[in-house]
Amino acid sequence: MADAGGLRFLESHEWVRQEEAGATIGISDYAQSQLGDVIYLELPAVGQRLEAGARFGVVESVKAASDLYTPVAGEVAEVNDALKDHPEYVNQDPYGRGWILKLRGVSANPRLMDEPAYKRLVEGAEQA
Repeated sequence: MADAGGLRFLESHEWVRQEEAGATIGISDYAQSQLGDVIYLELPAVGQRLEAGARFGVVESVKAASDLYTPVAGEVAEVNDALKDHPEYVNQDPYGRGWILKLRGVSANPRLMDEPAYKRLVEGAEQA
């Protein structure tokens, strides 16, 4: 699994990076590897208010379409428009240029996992 230093995770494999101005959200390296080549993302509108755990979009790959869920509550400040032309960024760099959206006015979610807990979840899924 690629280094996800300082990130928090949902069981559905989305990550969040808390930042001074809000939070950045994407999908984990494990999730992108399970999906295969990402070909399209359906993203929310800037200004939309999202609740923690709410569905905010869809990621489509050559294998499947999967719903995306937000790890924290907040207002969509920005979506990664580069993904419209380059959805492969999600596969190539899920914790960097493959980020999906940024939120402002973020509310914390105490149910998020740190990286060691998330690694245990992934290892359990791989052994099942």
